[in-house]
Amino acid sequence: MGGIFGVVAKEDCSLDLFFGTDYHSHLGTRRGGLAVYNKENGFKRAIHNIQNSPFRTKFENDLPGMKGSVGIGCISDYEPQPLMARSHLGTFALTTVGVVTNKDELVKEILDSGKAFQDISGDEINQTELILALLNTQEDFVKGINYVQSKIKGSITMLIATPDGIYGARDKYGRTPLQIGKKDGALCLSFESFAYLNLGYKDEHELGPAEIVFVNADGYKVLQQPGKEMKICTFLWIYYGYPTACYEGVNVEAMRYNCGKYLAKRDKDANIHPDCAAGVPDSGTAHAVGYANEAGIPFTRPFIKYTPTWPRSFMPTNQEQRNLIAHMKLIPVQQLIKDKSILLIDDSIVRGTQLRETTEFLYESGAKEVHVRPACPPIMFGCKYLNFSRSKSEMDLIARRVVRQFEGDNVSAETLAKYCDPDTPEYEKMQEEIRKQLHFTTLRFHRLDDMLDSTGLDHAKLCTYCWNGRE
Repeated sequence: MGGIFGVVAKEDCSLDLFFGTDYHSHLGTRRGGLAVYNKENGFKRAIHNIQNSPFRTKFENDLPGMKGSVGIGCISDYEPQPLMARSHLGTFALTTVGVVTNKDELVKEILDSGKAFQDISGDEINQTELILALLNTQEDFVKGINYVQSKIKGSITMLIATPDGIYGARDKYGRTPLQIGKKDGALCLSFESFAYLNLGYKDEHELGPAEIVFVNADGYKVLQQPGKEMKICTFLWIYYGYPTACYEGVNVEAMRYNCGKYLAKRDKDANIHPDCAAGVPDSGTAHAVGYANEAGIPFTRPFIKYTPTWPRSFMPTNQEQRNLIAHMKLIPVQQLIKDKSILLIDDSIVRGTQLRETTEFLYESGAKEVHVRPACPPIMFGCKYLNFSRSKSEMDLIARRVVRQFEGDNVSAETLAKYCDPDTPEYEKMQEEIRKQLHFTTLRFHRLDDMLDSTGLDHAKLCTYCWNGRE
């Protein structure tokens, strides 16, 4: 994923930028970056690899030399950002979040037209470099942003820092959030709403889909009104979002409590009698609290995440390392496991490897039963809008592997739709096979309708592509 943050202030903005960007560290682990502008020295930028060290540690030494009144920052799971450019649009810095799935096609189109890329960070042209090049084909930033949104497939939300202020643009269908905070003498733009609260900012405005604003230290101006169609990523609430974050007015923690409540209501007709409800740390915890409250059973923490040396929620991109660290991070509390029937909630089942190992870990520690309730439906399609899963093939997804096991390699859209529908025999057969393969006592996925109800939002505003393939 990734996160972005920007500040415009009447005085120096560097500390707010530093801490506001740092508050996005749960969204990525590969690179962090800051770009700051002041009148005396222009733009200054710092980018560091944060795979083996927290953002704060890497950037503390940069702060004294990065004073300015305008700044943008990012946490990225992929390319180094922000980028800087000098063109007919002026001198500016750019940072983005999202994914461009037709990047190669657009890069070829630009090169074939005789145009060049201004800021190259490595051997490969990355998607933020592509966005910068597309912006520069137009006569102003608003036209450039609209051109970007018309050309790309996928989803891009961006911040453009200029000497006069920051342009903020939410992606075409609002798949990722962008919010404005305000305090005396400064405004900020943030992916995560909570990132500016401890810095003294208060909620000012949440951008709508395709909305474009210009922000300076005195206020903000809407340059393009929001579009009517929204498809915000539902997985923001299920997994990505920090518990204190709010999107479209809906708090992440509260939504997860609702998810657990709906899961418990569905279980009232099941012949199971768990001793307790537990969540896989950290994103399963709030779902389990909601389940326990509704079911009237204790919420417990039968294992604790060891955070001193693995403090952040994301994992290395290498799958073997991810599995190892996921196992090493969880320390069992055997007194809370031995001879217990445990209702276990995780945010999702993607490949199934980690949750199977976690369940076996509970059995080895003396658990009598492990009933698993994922907080979302079976993931059937790889995300093409936000890269929330690192799966390189849909056959990495356990649900799709089971469908292939039953139906062969060539599965029609109509057949696949039956496996997405929780009221069909095909779905029940798939769910039972996943249960057997992962060695759970029982398994019941969250229903899509219940999950969407948990947000309290109009279902039409929520992206459900990874669960049902609907665009």
